[in-house]
Amino acid sequence: MNISLKPEHEQFIQSQVASGRFANQEEVIDIAFRLLEKLYGEYEQWIEETRNKIDIGIAELDRGEGLDGETVVAGILERFKKARQEQE
Repeated sequence: MNISLKPEHEQFIQSQVASGRFANQEEVIDIAFRLLEKLYGEYEQWIEETRNKIDIGIAELDRGEGLDGETVVAGILERFKKARQEQE
């Protein structure tokens, strides 16, 4: 597979090798791909956890365990006021 890089990407890779952080260009690209895989893995995990939390929230609402929006907002505003007073 041949890949054409933008000039700024080539310059970045060369600067990383020149800095001594990496032995060669392949090492820079390998690390970049590992980081990309890690990022996507963490993102997928976050998506799954968020979906689970939403499912739990919906189940709680179906059981009548939810709070109305005004109560939630009032609680948040009260916490902000308290935090502000503690800072003064």
